[in-house]
Amino acid sequence: MAPAPAITDLPALVAHLGADDAARFARIYRVSSAEARLRVPASMAPWVERTFGPLRSVERQRIVRVSNVVSGEGTLFNSLRARRPVRAAMRVDDSLAGELADDAWARPREQTPEDTFGRIESEHGVTAANVAKYDAAHGIVVFAQPDPLAFTRASVAGHFALVRDWLAAAHADDPEAVYPYVLWNCLWRAGGSIVHGHMQAQLARGRHYAKIERLRHDAEGYRAAHGAAYFEDLVAVHRALGLAWEIEGITVLAHLTPVKEKEVLLLGAQLDDALAGAVYETLRALRDVLGVRSFNMGVALAPVAPVEESWAGFPTLVRIVDRGDLGTRTSDIGGMEMFAEPVVAADPFAIQRALTTGEA
Repeated sequence: MAPAPAITDLPALVAHLGADDAARFARIYRVSSAEARLRVPASMAPWVERTFGPLRSVERQRIVRVSNVVSGEGTLFNSLRARRPVRAAMRVDDSLAGELADDAWARPREQTPEDTFGRIESEHGVTAANVAKYDAAHGIVVFAQPDPLAFTRASVAGHFALVRDWLAAAHADDPEAVYPYVLWNCLWRAGGSIVHGHMQAQLARGRHYAKIERLRHDAEGYRAAHGAAYFEDLVAVHRALGLAWEIEGITVLAHLTPVKEKEVLLLGAQLDDALAGAVYETLRALRDVLGVRSFNMGVALAPVAPVEESWAGFPTLVRIVDRGDLGTRTSDIGGMEMFAEPVVAADPFAIQRALTTGEA
């Protein structure tokens, strides 16, 4: 049986693409590889072998760099790190009960402010205003289930429904606020200051948030230069490499240029129950198969009202990344990620296999 493909095989995989897929890849990506060499002193060899494996794989490491020339995103993959085993699945009894013993939002109607247009409620949660706002229109969906990792298909769909209703109410309250963004910072590694599960939603005025507007601008430039839809080609390239699959009609990608570990993209038509179901299935697999406990999810959406610029072909785009072990003191973001280019350990090919087969 041939070995499963890995990110270190990307140059060879691209070389074997058909003409159309190879052309799409060349329009979007550049890939290169290099060998990094070092010498391990004898005094350090036992620790290196225990931690990373054979000395030869440490002293000669393969670095693969993937750059998206359309969006400007890029990622450095280290073959040594990419071959490390994926973290084991979370234990069934691994709960956040201790962290939630003093729940800051146990009584959200009393412990959170509300928007001037009031609250929206359902069995799955209640909306609130953020005390320290990102933007003038900035709300929260406080989950009925305090444990953010105890999500279900029904609860994720319910949270999405509350977000939709909040966006509609916030836009009605301020018709000039038309550019929506939704996020879920799950637990402290992901920047969540409150353990109690919650999503956030915003509406910007004037122009979309900078990175979303830049992506729209780049996609329009791609259409003008190549006469093709950027997001359709992005999906086609991932599919040709075996990195795309479907969940109930929603396209899912193990991203070739992840911003951080285990990044998964979902592309849908709108913030509906179908997308919520695919998000649930993806998060469930990340939680139960790959042991992810802290994550960031961002949902980029087209404007909720007519605007001057074109948003043709722009999907409802969900991005999810793992933010690492809740118990570690080391940040997963440093000077490279802040100012240069992400360095990632997780192999997109391994992520695709884990999320589609259920085996880490």
